[in-house]
Amino acid sequence: MRTHDVTQWLFELSDERQAWRKNADDSMWRAVVVPHDWAVEQDFSRECSSGTGYLPGGIGWYRAHVPLTALGPIEDRTVRLVFEGVYKNADVWVNGYHLGGRPSGYARFSFDLTEILGYAPDDDLVVAVRVEHTELADSRWYNGAGITRRVRLELHEPVRPAEHGTVVTTAEVSAEHARVSIVQTIENTLPDRIRVRVQHELSSLTTDQTHTSESEADLPGQGSAVVDVQMPVPTPRLWSDDAPHLYRLTTTLHWDGRTATAEQVVGIRTFAFDPDTGFTINGEPRQLKGVCLHEDAGPFGTAVPAWVWLRRLLSLKEMGCNAVRMAHNPHAPELYLLCDVLGLFVIDEAFDEWENPKNKWWQGHNVYPPRHEGYAEHFPQWYESDLVAMIDAHRHHPSIIAWSIGNEIDYPNDPYASPLFDEMTGNNDAHKPQAERLYDPNRPDMRRLTTIAARLSSIVRGADPTRPVTLAAAFPELSSRTGLLETVDLVGYNYKEHLYAEDHRRFPDAPLLGSENSHTYEAWRHVVEADYVAGQFLWTGIDYLGEAQGWPIHGSGAGLLTLAGFPKHIWHLRRSWWSDEPVARLAVRPHEDDDGGPRPFWTHPLSRAWVGEERLEVLCFSNLQELTLTCGDEQVPLERDHEHGYWRAALAPGDRPLVLRGSRDGEAVAEDRLIRPGRPAQIETRVWEPAPAVVSRLHALGLAAEGMQQIECTLLDEHGHPASGEAVLTAQVEGGRLLGLENGDLADLTAYRNDHRSTYEGRLVVFVESDARAIVTVTAPGLTPARVECSP
Repeated sequence: MRTHDVTQWLFELSDERQAWRKNADDSMWRAVVVPHDWAVEQDFSRECSSGTGYLPGGIGWYRAHVPLTALGPIEDRTVRLVFEGVYKNADVWVNGYHLGGRPSGYARFSFDLTEILGYAPDDDLVVAVRVEHTELADSRWYNGAGITRRVRLELHEPVRPAEHGTVVTTAEVSAEHARVSIVQTIENTLPDRIRVRVQHELSSLTTDQTHTSESEADLPGQGSAVVDVQMPVPTPRLWSDDAPHLYRLTTTLHWDGRTATAEQVVGIRTFAFDPDTGFTINGEPRQLKGVCLHEDAGPFGTAVPAWVWLRRLLSLKEMGCNAVRMAHNPHAPELYLLCDVLGLFVIDEAFDEWENPKNKWWQGHNVYPPRHEGYAEHFPQWYESDLVAMIDAHRHHPSIIAWSIGNEIDYPNDPYASPLFDEMTGNNDAHKPQAERLYDPNRPDMRRLTTIAARLSSIVRGADPTRPVTLAAAFPELSSRTGLLETVDLVGYNYKEHLYAEDHRRFPDAPLLGSENSHTYEAWRHVVEADYVAGQFLWTGIDYLGEAQGWPIHGSGAGLLTLAGFPKHIWHLRRSWWSDEPVARLAVRPHEDDDGGPRPFWTHPLSRAWVGEERLEVLCFSNLQELTLTCGDEQVPLERDHEHGYWRAALAPGDRPLVLRGSRDGEAVAEDRLIRPGRPAQIETRVWEPAPAVVSRLHALGLAAEGMQQIECTLLDEHGHPASGEAVLTAQVEGGRLLGLENGDLADLTAYRNDHRSTYEGRLVVFVESDARAIVTVTAPGLTPARVECSP
């Protein structure tokens, strides 16, 4: 198979009704690179929906001109046009022929162009795509607008593995031996019956280990056959979170003196969820230390380059994270490959709503009245196709450990109701009107959910019987009584940790998981102290656009990382609970003399700065028991806050430095130091670079940086310490292209298309693309410009 990425497109943000024609005039359209999100290029507007980040949608057209000669010889071959995802309501024409569309913005879909190309009048293949995102309150988070994922043309030989026709599973495994099952559908588009020799080669990507097998298949003309191969693998290199070994499966087909090849990256591993002992990988117990992720990234919207995700995921791994839940829809394919390479377990999720729409907030979170736009309109017709599309596209990833059929489908009165209780209470109903919390028999009956869940679970098991079906329950108090949770193999609870013990007794055969959880120490202790809870998934790993409290806030600050990808204080605290590496970290805030007891840090902002002689509360995050805090030459006593999971002290440091040292067996292994900062005096720039070993592994899989550079900018004082204060930074690029700036400030309404942005907490990241050496100059009023050289 040969592929051609279709990256260069022309774009028009209007409904050009004749743009489907092959000869439509697009000479004045704007050139864009796909993946592309047009919404994030626009101004924030209060007239738009708070739920989707106050960014507009609309109707846009894309047109691509691809020379047929770029595909090579196409005689007796099949050409397929593949879209990894278009948000949303895509309609596709090729050379003026209407091929169809897809309402879902998350589903992979494709078209066979073979017949159409036979009618081509010239070398210019024209692909036209109409995208309609006019329902701005169609989601509870930002989804972007446009061809937000990759597009490619595939050229297939007349005999080839069918699309999604290769299923690789680990039939049995031990340290000494594994047996890999390869079940493959081979298609023949030739008119005559042929006999095909099928060769499989399984090659380790980390060693020189290679295993082969050979078989034969008879294929009828214009038909197919299934090849079932059981390949022995001695001394296998197993995939896990701490040793994510991968293999490349190469299929070579031989017939009538011709050959065809296809490749797929796979992993050898087994895993299990046990109702008493939790989760295991290759027979070894693991606590799932997970985060939920939405798929936007500041100036990129949802068209996120892989290297931006890489920077974020590596930071989460450093914190101790080993799992990701794709909230609340299938994500771009590059993200799953990164999880394979880095060793992150994945729960893939199909839907946030089923046949009835949830409340969508457009004037601020939980501000009534809501709107009810979204995917529910298309669910009855498309649910099976979209669910199977997710599994077909992703089932070869060893990182995926469960398929989720829905998130908080059982949220009380949103929209389903039940007479089994008088007042419904969900996870964030504190300000919900009383009438919205009472049973209304005119709402859809909650028992209907059990019927739908059984249907969806059956579809999943038919498509992939090797992984459990799960869902994230918002109201298990009721769903455990309506039969809803009995339809799945793995029960996920959202924020209902207090039910774990009792429900484990009620349902001793049901594996249990925290599918969405708060950042509190108490929520984590529920996992630590109960072997039967497989783990937790924090809401969220990274801040995201949408689900905003109200103007000018245009995103959710629930993450451990900011939108800019910088760790928050909560990241350092979580690292002290999750990481095996020694941790010592300081944070401060003004001290309050009251009798209210310890203050949780997430409700009272922390910083790394102070002014004057103010008295401070000092918080110390560490996983070490031997801790010493000094202020100048004075040792400060520490008090353990068992409720919130850190140590604390009170003092007025003034100009004296604060030093936290952590030791093991009397030897210092971690240290953090704070000194009162001065005003900004200089700009420090650092080009972010992943470890060479990671880059090498990704390059081997065809996932390159493609000229992407991420420049982390920090304001320093005159002594070279992180400064206290902000500055507006402007970035200029010679020899490349400025892709955007992000500071992580969810109240900053500066348009992402601009070349300037204020720092936030003294930091900002500049995104640059260049095919050659680029010079990036970062300036700010009153500060010496910083100049950095970037190489692709």
